[in-house]
Formats: sequence, C-alpha cells, structure tokens
Amino acid sequence: MKNLRAILKRELASYFNSTLGYIVVVICLVLFGGFFFFLNDVFAENVASLRGFFLMAPLVMVPVAPAITMRLLAEERRSGTLEVLITLPVRESEIVLGKYLAALGLVGVAFLLSLSYPITVAMLGELDPGPVVGGYIGLFLLAGSYLAVGLLTSAWTSNQIVAFLTGLVACFFFWVVDKAVFALPPGLAGLAGRIGFDARFANISRGVVDTRDLVFYGSVIAVCLYVAVLSLRVRRVT
Repeated sequence: MKNLRAILKRELASYFNSTLGYIVVVICLVLFGGFFFFLNDVFAENVASLRGFFLMAPLVMVPVAPAITMRLLAEERRSGTLEVLITLPVRESEIVLGKYLAALGLVGVAFLLSLSYPITVAMLGELDPGPVVGGYIGLFLLAGSYLAVGLLTSAWTSNQIVAFLTGLVACFFFWVVDKAVFALPPGLAGLAGRIGFDARFANISRGVVDTRDLVFYGSVIAVCLYVAVLSLRVRRVT
C-alpha cells in the first residue's frame, strides 16, 4: 500500500504540476457544460433536465480518456524510467493501479466541478434527482472503463502518439459498436449490444442501476488492468 500511495501521489502531482491536468478539467467542463449541457437542454428545450449532458458525455470521454492515459506507461518506457521502476521492490499491480487511480482522480475532479450544472438546473426548475445520480454513477464507471482501455494501450508502446491513437480507436469502437447492431448479422448484433459502453451507460443514466451493467464495467476495468500488469511482468522477466 505504501508503494501504491507513492505512485498515486506522484502521478497526481505530475498532472497538476503541468498544464495537462488543468487542460483536461477545463475541456471537460467546457464540453460538458458550456455547449452540450446549456445549449441543448436549458435554453433550447426549456426543461430542467441533464439529458443533453449525459447524452454527449460518453462521446466526450472517447478522446479525453486516451489523452489522459497515453503518457502513463508509454512515457516511462520511452525515457527508460519504467525499467528502473520495475527493478525496485514494487509490484507491477501497484504501478498499474497507482497510475490508473491517478487518472481516475483527475477525471473525478472534473466530474466534481461539473456538479455545479445540476445545481444550477435545479434552481431553474424541478429536476428529477434519480437520473442525475444514476447518470453520474454511470459516467464514473464509463470513464473508468475508457481510462482502463487507454492505460492498457499505453502499456504496449513507448510512443505517446501511438498510445493515444490506439486508445482512441479502441474507445471509439466500444462507443460505436452498439450503434451498428442493425447492420450486423443476428449473432454479431447480440454480441455488439452486450459489449457497447454507451448502451449500458444509457440504462444507468435513466436511473436504472442494473447489476449486470455494474459487473460489465467492473469486468472491463479488471481485465484491462490485469493485462497491463501482465505486460509489465513480461518486461521484468525479459
């Protein structure tokens, strides 16, 4: 746990000691609130709702997540510090989990600041709290899954651009796959509907928290982090 905390603190500090952390938070707030939320819901439809916010949030996270994670392991490999790190008495799982929690913490800051949006809407009209609470739960799980995918792609290369592009393609696939069910054969359509991130998020954002959706996101995160750990373990052995 001591090593995990040290890695977590180091990565969080690296985000906010540079411009990256502030840029990510500002971009999230601008995209979530400045355009999709205010223009789509409050002023256009004249209703107290976060429908536009939760409708566009999954797409916003598609490029944001790999942008956050692209440097976490790829930069360590490029600079040679990963080789030094894995020779220390630190478990691969501590390295991966510490970096993952730091990325999740950065996104969590953006989500926490975005709470001003539902508060503002609630002041303008009667806001149903169920979909809002469910939406934030789903958004946190969705972001966690995207970050896990991005961290995994960062573990496979020493080039941040390659890590970003690979993570972007992977995240976009999981966002778009359930939207292509009508163009797929019945067998593949069923699979696409089950692995699509956006469809499961839509269920939770309506206030319907299904255990199957929670297990799905938890499984995606666990598998991605486990494979990332195995990737580091292979480098230690070789």
